[in-house]
Amino acid sequence: MLATVQSAALQGIEAVPVLIEVNSGESGDPRLIMVGLPDAAVKESDDRVFSALANSGYRKPQTRTTINLAPGDLKKEGPMYDLPIALGILASTGQMSSIGRLDHFLIGGELSLSGATRPIRGGLAFALEAKNQGKTGVVLPMQSAREAALVSDIEVFGVENLDQAKRFLEGEIELTRFDRSSAFDSVAETHQLDFTDVKGQDQARRAVEVAVAGGHNFLIIGPPGSGKSMIAKRIPSIMPQPSLEEYIQILQIQSAAGTTKRSGAINMRRPFRSPHHTISDVGLLGGGSIPGPGEISLAHNGVLFMDELPEFKRSALEVMRQPLEDGEVTISRAAGKVTLPCNFMLVGAMNPCSCGYLGSKQGECGCSPTQVQRYRSRISGPLLDRIDIHVEAPALSIEELRTGRKGETSDTIRVRIEAAREIQQRRYENGPFTMNANMSESAIDTHCGLTPQLGQILQKAMEALTLSARAYNRILKVARTIADLAESETIQLNHLTEAIQYRSLDRRNRT
Repeated sequence: MLATVQSAALQGIEAVPVLIEVNSGESGDPRLIMVGLPDAAVKESDDRVFSALANSGYRKPQTRTTINLAPGDLKKEGPMYDLPIALGILASTGQMSSIGRLDHFLIGGELSLSGATRPIRGGLAFALEAKNQGKTGVVLPMQSAREAALVSDIEVFGVENLDQAKRFLEGEIELTRFDRSSAFDSVAETHQLDFTDVKGQDQARRAVEVAVAGGHNFLIIGPPGSGKSMIAKRIPSIMPQPSLEEYIQILQIQSAAGTTKRSGAINMRRPFRSPHHTISDVGLLGGGSIPGPGEISLAHNGVLFMDELPEFKRSALEVMRQPLEDGEVTISRAAGKVTLPCNFMLVGAMNPCSCGYLGSKQGECGCSPTQVQRYRSRISGPLLDRIDIHVEAPALSIEELRTGRKGETSDTIRVRIEAAREIQQRRYENGPFTMNANMSESAIDTHCGLTPQLGQILQKAMEALTLSARAYNRILKVARTIADLAESETIQLNHLTEAIQYRSLDRRNRT
């Protein structure tokens, strides 16, 4: 008897339909044959499925059984097909009294030897694909069903074991339908770092506020112990809470990468990724035999913090240039080509020189001018061109640390940032972008106009400070953000001069 079960495979962060065909009762030796480009994890499913069937009170096929995972040219990986294969076997061997509802749902799930379900990657993608196909809904393990419930206009059911799934699809029992409140019930409570813990560094704190308000990439330069990492780790606390659409995008990537499967809870905050400088190009960009998200995609709608920026491999830094420009990355492998979103805010931190003490009162620098230049040149001009704000964070003395006052709280700063972002959203409501950092050339001409006097001041400043030509548009974008924070419709002198100060590395690298 032939039975079919609808499932899906992950390609990048999206699900594509997979039809599982199970045919039992064939003549020949009683064995199971699986075809359709399964990987090792899928091939091993027969042992898990047979044990799950036996421990759930069902029998395994007594005849030759063929399982086909269609389409046959799509590579299948992972244990997500255990549950649909088991249900297909039950249907094909006549152990399900009714199989009519099988076609109404996309089904996925890993099975333990006892028959209990385990979470899978891509639960949210399953629900989105089911909605696209016009299915009634999805049947998934409990944890995967919670994240899938964020998708509207689709029925999401979580099952704890194989027997429960079988009886539900037969109509013998009813299950509680998951909705969005179920997803938010599983939100993880994480400790939120606060900017009030940062003492001193007023200029760096102000630069961070400007960077977040306009979505600008940001680089902080300072000696060891000056608080660069401390500041960077608190940036998510001043970012506006993601919209539901942004949150679904974040969770879809995390789900495809398996982070929600491992953590058991959903994190409603914007992502903060901090890869080590030894990371490979694939780990940063994404890839694998079947392309999946890397760190830049996991930072989508959030922050990618690269501490000790010059220590990253040159090749790893250079692969980020196009994703920083486009907000997406395309990965091509033998198994296929996928395009992943990666619209993130880049935050870099670096020492002023290889030893870290150039210009510091806390230590003596032993680097020659050639060594300093060689250290800074590890960051290429094209990459530096995509970083709008450079700011210095000098080391604080013990006295300043001991007696220094605490700064504003993250909540106070976030209120100003949210107001500035609202101004930008109204300004660009009919455009392809929502923040100043993404302005096109025509938008810069329209929204960053300077009076003749300010234009002359900018020209003289660039000549006097030997700023590179590439800094021109960056200064205008940052000045526009500073004006938005001040709720000014036009760029004023103080906005422009502050923006000029945020190109310190351009000035130092000018030859």
